[in-house]
Amino acid sequence: MAAPRPAGTAGPAGSARSAGDTGGAGGAGDDDLARLAALHGVATSYSPAPGRTVAASPGAVVAALAALDVDASTPEAVRAALTARESALRERLLPPTLVHWTDAGPPEALTALPPGTRLTVETEQGGTRSGADDLPPGVHRLTATAPDGRRAEAHLIVAPPRLPPPPGRSYGLLVQLYSLLSHRSWGMGDLGDLAELSGWAGRTLGAGFVQVNPLHAAVPGDPTDSAGPTDPSPYRPSSRRFPDPVHLRIEDVPEFAYVTGDADRARLHTLGERAARLRAEVLGKGALIDRDAVWDLKREALEILHRVPLGPGRAAAHAAFLAREGRALTDHATWCALAEAHGSDWSRWPEGLRDPRSPQTARARAELADRVDFHSRLAWLTDEQLTAAQRAAREAGMPLGIVHDLAVGVHPGGADAWAQQEVFAAGMSVGAPPDAFNAHGQDWGLPPWRPDRLAACGHAPFRRLLRALFRSAGALRIDHVMGLFRLWWVPRGHPPTEGTYVRHDAEAMLAVLVLEAARAGAVVIGEDLGTVEPGVRETLDRRGVLGTSVLWFERDWDGDGRPLPPARWRADCLATATTHDLPSTAARLTGEHVALRHRLGLLTRPLEQERAEATADVDEWLALLGELGLLPGAAGEGAGAGTTAGGAGDEARVEAGIQAVHRFLLRTPARMVGLWLPDAVGDRRPQNLPGTSAEYPNWRLPVADAGGRPVTLEDLAASPRLRALADVLRAGVRAGARKDEGGRAEG
Repeated sequence: MAAPRPAGTAGPAGSARSAGDTGGAGGAGDDDLARLAALHGVATSYSPAPGRTVAASPGAVVAALAALDVDASTPEAVRAALTARESALRERLLPPTLVHWTDAGPPEALTALPPGTRLTVETEQGGTRSGADDLPPGVHRLTATAPDGRRAEAHLIVAPPRLPPPPGRSYGLLVQLYSLLSHRSWGMGDLGDLAELSGWAGRTLGAGFVQVNPLHAAVPGDPTDSAGPTDPSPYRPSSRRFPDPVHLRIEDVPEFAYVTGDADRARLHTLGERAARLRAEVLGKGALIDRDAVWDLKREALEILHRVPLGPGRAAAHAAFLAREGRALTDHATWCALAEAHGSDWSRWPEGLRDPRSPQTARARAELADRVDFHSRLAWLTDEQLTAAQRAAREAGMPLGIVHDLAVGVHPGGADAWAQQEVFAAGMSVGAPPDAFNAHGQDWGLPPWRPDRLAACGHAPFRRLLRALFRSAGALRIDHVMGLFRLWWVPRGHPPTEGTYVRHDAEAMLAVLVLEAARAGAVVIGEDLGTVEPGVRETLDRRGVLGTSVLWFERDWDGDGRPLPPARWRADCLATATTHDLPSTAARLTGEHVALRHRLGLLTRPLEQERAEATADVDEWLALLGELGLLPGAAGEGAGAGTTAGGAGDEARVEAGIQAVHRFLLRTPARMVGLWLPDAVGDRRPQNLPGTSAEYPNWRLPVADAGGRPVTLEDLAASPRLRALADVLRAGVRAGARKDEGGRAEG
């Protein structure tokens, strides 16, 4: 029996998606409202499935327009706004942002200009040109002067047509960094562990990359007040632009070696001992990873290191970092300092401090100068260790190195939302509409960017964000990449069912992405799981953005629904067996994922029905693996869903099944093959169980073996099971490379 077609998993890191939307009338009120909404990129209906159209809530359409500063509250207001918008579009010479792909002709907006219009371009590189031909890649400032005296300025994004493919086929490791502890980390995995993992995996396992969770700065929690502890989810950060210093390896900060005072050295020793106890509790006593406890220790240690004077070279490097990051870093550090004094939700701060440009904020920044400097220093130190991790990966022979992850959005109370208020849609939240797999829809609690404000500034926030991430990345994964095209906006205080889609200028967003990735020589991977709007995957593929293919979801959905043979998989993708939001491969093979949801009361159907469906799903895949000769002997017998491995023989069959799954991935043409690191040691537990909060310890579990015992980085390096699976992957990648070389030679 074929499994139902998946619609992704709940939450921003792999959520249920919907198909196309329309802006026509018939669902959200009269024709005028529909026309007005369409002119501002707001949908009045959407299609959750082919052949089915659902009208958007009229209130959601009106609220989305209001968030774009368009009054549609009454029929009279709608008509006035429509007249004003149509008039503005007729009279403008240029849109605020244009895109020119270097393999194409000039943008349509330029060819439509009145004859005799003069064009002047101030290039990003600093020159001035007459005309818009033969411009170098970059974001330039274009001025058009019409014969009748009208004048307009626009941002002109010049981008290469497509990103090059990854440098050869490779396999790599996928891991949530916090979950990978070593005997040196302070209670959670850190950037020192990432550098060690990359160096070892590159040299010993022949891995080509290591993909990690978003390392964005989190909103700090306070267990003593209503804010509670820090949200452990990496996908709801305070800032996507700056990394979180909780990931720092304290001993790798150069100033650590130059702490001279006896009291400070003694205190660092005490903090190290407390960190060792914290680590021992996670590794040996079943404790969960406690981000706040780790940060308390690291923050105090960093306070000590901050008092150590920088040497001349270090001081120069620090000054260069401050100059490069500019106001964005000052804003981020100011938010951090103010959050220490007033709490981590800026909307509850004294009114004058809610505006980052107010005189009150300027005074507070001066009064808190030492704290602003401290948090700026932490951003620099973290940036240094991120760079060091990528350097370690490349020096170990990895063609890509570190693959970083970009979350969909940011926390509404965090630093980015405070510092960039002008580009966020007030009173709105990003989510997903209702569909067959989630009748209530989803609200992720992330404020969306305003497409109009992004266009007005040439998508500068997106450009700066990408540049920051690409500096220490060989590749970038973009969570919910469909968000470059449109996002589901939910008005604050309303259920997700009362939302609507709002479109971005996808061409401009993609042009910025391709431009910055090309400059960095980086690969881009889009997370495009679930139901995707028609044309999106094709557009991404045309620009060289890889997709994501997860084995259990790859079925012949347009045919018989059976597992998709490897030859029919797409080549331009990262192929994996699972992700952080899905059951581990061992859990699927044993049925533990169903048992877990049953124990937590999450099943919506009888246990036996859920178990039977899961077993049938896995059995279909095992049958295909057997037909392809990928499952040795009778290794698949007893490894289907519903079997709980209890002995060495059972676990051996599970291990063989996991190897077979990855042999299958190697049979596909996928350019990148990902190994979920917990799969290498038989971990049964998901890192995140969508639809749960307090019921399950999401984002707080260490990597563990089949028995639930935590596995350290040192254990992984000595694991025969991991080595055996890595040998399968390395051999498969090498065989594919030899086959490709042979084909080219024959050609």
